[in-house]
Amino acid sequence: MYRHFILKLALILFLITGTDSVWSKPLTNFQISKEKITSGPMNHFFGYIGHVQNIPWNGNGRYILALRTSFQDKMPGPNDPADIVLIDTKNNYSVKKIDTTTAWNPQQGTMFYWNPKSPESQFFFNDRDKKTGKVFCVLFDISKGLKGERIKEYRYRDTPIGNSGVAQNGGYFLGINYARMARLRPVTGYKGATDWTTGDNYPENDGIFKINISDGSKKLLVSFKRIAQFLEKKYKTKKIPPLFINHTLWNREDDKIFFFARAGWSGTKENKINQPFTMNSDGSELMLLSKHIGGHPEWGYDKKMIGRIGKDQVIYDTNSQQIIGTIGTPKIFPNPEGDIALSPNGEWFVNGYKDKKKKKNYYTIYNLKNDSHIRSDGFDIGEWISGDLRQDPSPCWNRENNQLLIPGLSEDGKSRQLFILSIIKE
Repeated sequence: MYRHFILKLALILFLITGTDSVWSKPLTNFQISKEKITSGPMNHFFGYIGHVQNIPWNGNGRYILALRTSFQDKMPGPNDPADIVLIDTKNNYSVKKIDTTTAWNPQQGTMFYWNPKSPESQFFFNDRDKKTGKVFCVLFDISKGLKGERIKEYRYRDTPIGNSGVAQNGGYFLGINYARMARLRPVTGYKGATDWTTGDNYPENDGIFKINISDGSKKLLVSFKRIAQFLEKKYKTKKIPPLFINHTLWNREDDKIFFFARAGWSGTKENKINQPFTMNSDGSELMLLSKHIGGHPEWGYDKKMIGRIGKDQVIYDTNSQQIIGTIGTPKIFPNPEGDIALSPNGEWFVNGYKDKKKKKNYYTIYNLKNDSHIRSDGFDIGEWISGDLRQDPSPCWNRENNQLLIPGLSEDGKSRQLFILSIIKE
């Protein structure tokens, strides 16, 4: 019985990480502590899930990136800037404003990513031109000048796009049309931004772009027109609703990209489409996945992903398109479709899920080496349960694999604040 248990755990870790490090001395137990690190009346949040190693902490762990806003009760428009701030973990979590942006939303923030090639000082965020409304990506360096400086802006007159995911090992980022998203999926778009594709259901000059961070060169990896051709064949119809793209995720080896092609999410009577795809990072071998692994999937190693099928937290091989394993049980993960993230070293897994009746977000932290796990206390989300302004769980790992950045409401329920969950090994 014991041997079977250990072999199962070894298989789980191997399937996700591609290693057999489970045979190292197992962690027998752990606890977690909670600390609130920001205060009102202003709102503070990171904005996105910590999957695909999207880490709020900079390279040496001193600073945490965040947005600071004066409101949480409406979708922001072009005249609603948010402050970009650094939270100093070595100075009692003091908050310092270093820039502003008008390309943000409550669910995904401004798509913060530290630059993997210079993680101590450089990060990406999205912004828009005040005059033209065109979206662009910014590369910012906190080591320049007194408050840091924008060292590069990725502006494209014909196709104004923002960052939608930085390669985990650096060198490139993916770009999508957030103005199109604002029309077709407002919760993750930038309201009032300039959209060059209005009236075109499947534009040939829009889709997922790949940008070279060093020289700014841009390549369209896959177009909406090409995606529509796949969907027309699957659904056996030419009447596919207008398409948009979300969650463009690089795998850990940076040779594969996962994304969702979606349609019919704007509250109309159109057929709703939520189709996962993968492709190579050069745009070749576009593949429509036969199984829909729900929630916000996360990449492990060796072309394998973690997601949800039915009531299970599953491991999915994107090459064979087969479920090849599970993590935990439905009792451990009550909602496997929650926001999930694998730690940078691949040994820890977190699932953040929402209890709508209790109006709280909970987090299950799971150790993949020995199956130990713990569930956090609930974090209040108040009335922000669903809709465009909802408070999603959005857990984000630090680089040392022992802390998580978590959003939640303040004690008086009037503002959104940041908390840290720390793993305490016993």
